Amino acid sequence: MARRGAGGTDGGTGTFLLGLLMMVAGGYLLLNGIVVRPVFGFGMVAFSLGGFPVTTGMILIPFAFGVGMVFYNSRNWIGWGLAVGSVVALVVGVIANTTFQLARMSAFDLLVIIVLLVGGVGLFLRSLKQSGGLF
Repeated sequence: MARRGAGGTDGGTGTFLLGLLMMVAGGYLLLNGIVVRPVFGFGMVAFSLGGFPVTTGMILIPFAFGVGMVFYNSRNWIGWGLAVGSVVALVVGVIANTTFQLARMSAFDLLVIIVLLVGGVGLFLRSLKQSGGLF
């Protein structure tokens, strides 16, 4: 019985591990080079509902009513709906108003990240292919 490599194919285990290591290193460097800047605060538009801008302060009004209704009667499903729906709307608003930017880096840094990431994917996939296959 022939000895199999990575993924049960004839590809090399060393190529698999090198490709995986390169992908992880390139992915880490890429994610480390991204700056996340939230643009969110009271009075800011969280999202639009039917062309009507919904601000973060507007979201807190039904939340306050919902919490009051839940404290008055914990089995009130309308209060729970208002409270949970408001928290979900706040989370969606925060995520929708988050911007991602690539940090300031040199061209060399960017080329190293691309080579590690894309080269690692290539080596990883090469190690999984069958020898003599279509690809």
